[in-house]
Amino acid sequence: MKPIVEYTDFRMFMRDFYEDRKLRSAFSWREFSKNAGFSSPSYMKVVCDGKSKLSKIGVERTGMAMGLTGFEMDYFRAMVKFGQAEKEEKKKAAYEEMLAIAKVYKVRTLEGELFQYYDTWRNSVIRELAPIMPGATPGEMAKMCYPEVSAQEVRDSLDFLTKAGLLKKEAGNFVQSETSVKGSTDATRLALRGMHRQMSKLATPALELPKEERNFSGVTMGLSRESFGKIGCVLDECRRQIIAIAAEEKNIEQVYRLNLQLFPLTKNVKENENEKV
Repeated sequence: MKPIVEYTDFRMFMRDFYEDRKLRSAFSWREFSKNAGFSSPSYMKVVCDGKSKLSKIGVERTGMAMGLTGFEMDYFRAMVKFGQAEKEEKKKAAYEEMLAIAKVYKVRTLEGELFQYYDTWRNSVIRELAPIMPGATPGEMAKMCYPEVSAQEVRDSLDFLTKAGLLKKEAGNFVQSETSVKGSTDATRLALRGMHRQMSKLATPALELPKEERNFSGVTMGLSRESFGKIGCVLDECRRQIIAIAAEEKNIEQVYRLNLQLFPLTKNVKENENEKV
């Protein structure tokens, strides 16, 4: 099976461990649960199915049953915290702990670079800006950003983007390795939510720019769940078309951000009425 640091889901890791052992011997959920010190013969399966959580003691027992030691056990502890945390800040802290453990032992976590990429708005902006400013210094790039950013922050982003393979140098100038960046794991989605918050805050001061340089519009409306779904599909298709236009652009002049936001301003009235009945 894959090294533990290529997992972000502890349940998937446990299930793969079980399947791997089962291929090589007459291993069962009963044996797995017994080895971990649980009286219920199906407890490990219940955990893997997401129907129960692992306690702190359960984490230690399960790790020992899987033969984890050293940094692998530390990574498993952090991975369980990440998977079971309910608050976003705790999930983020747990994932950052996973990345730190992997970094210390010089191993690479799955999509770790994407998590770091989405962790700050600066990385996406500098990735777009650097290629259209050939020969520019970090200080010169910093002066081109509307949100205040230092030369050192630009330098840090350039270093990260280069090491992660999201930017590369050709003839002394930065070029993009790919035309777009996407992420899909829970960890990446967690970082994306943080970046959406940052970008939403950056939108407010952009209202002070001349109308010719920005486009703001909005509508407040009443919807059913069915209409909400239809509008979501329209927005998804609109986003795909916009990405296609941007991907074909050969004469980039500025870096823009497009926020597509559709969110409720009230609770569901019908569900609220049902609760009163």
